[in-house]
Amino acid sequence: MGFLAFLLLGLIAGAIAKLILPGKQGGGWFVTLLLGVVGAILGGWLGSMIFNTKIDEFWSLSSWLLAIGGSLIVLLIYGLIVGRGDRRKA
Repeated sequence: MGFLAFLLLGLIAGAIAKLILPGKQGGGWFVTLLLGVVGAILGGWLGSMIFNTKIDEFWSLSSWLLAIGGSLIVLLIYGLIVGRGDRRKA
């Protein structure tokens, strides 16, 4: 898969992960792109380690599921890190 296809996959996977997770996640399209690409990398790595599959084709269902799953994990971690600094003392 080419670099631009991987970026597109990461952007869409990050957007889908934001739609799946309840609540308000901060960040615009650039943060979504970064989290999606990092999530796609994480999903591909976990998929190769656990399920012996890779993210190598854009239209493969396994590529999309691994990228979205990885994006969900990264978005949850991002929410935990960023959510802590958002709390204010009353």
